[in-house]
Amino acid sequence: MNRRTLLRTAAATLVVTACGTTATPGGTATKSPSPSPTPSSAPATKATVELAKGGTFTFTLRPDKAPQTVARFVEKSRSGFYNDKIFHRVEDWVVQGGDPLGTGTGGEKVPSEYNDLSFKLGSVGIARGPDPAINNGSQWFVVKKDSTFLDKQYTNFGIVTSGMDVVNAVKIGDKIKTITIE
Repeated sequence: MNRRTLLRTAAATLVVTACGTTATPGGTATKSPSPSPTPSSAPATKATVELAKGGTFTFTLRPDKAPQTVARFVEKSRSGFYNDKIFHRVEDWVVQGGDPLGTGTGGEKVPSEYNDLSFKLGSVGIARGPDPAINNGSQWFVVKKDSTFLDKQYTNFGIVTSGMDVVNAVKIGDKIKTITIE
């Protein structure tokens, strides 16, 4: 084999390898199998919130009812945005956290995403200010009792499936240790 043929063969091998194909004994190229999806690319169906003081609660996500809200929440959770954020609002009917400033005044403005889910015990919603067309992009809340007066006024994007006792025990200033998305 002369030098030119050797170089052409080596270059062809590099191109085939870089394109993700493998050569078969008959000289035919076949496509390499695609890698299996990573966990972060799988559809998100639930979130588990772990508190710094101990305890967890889990809620089902509803991307079928609030796809943009769920996508933002999932992205922020997976990036660690909510780690060490506090619950800045705790009342007899609601706990609210996720504010980057910790005061209830922080977070970006995003379009509202209303749906037909009712705010029953354990429902998870996204905060908003006085303009009903604009939601907060960071702050979220869990209702501790039926709060149907929020229906179609706030975006409902999930419901607590376990750990409601942990939600009920949240105090102002309690920190989120981490939020795990599955």
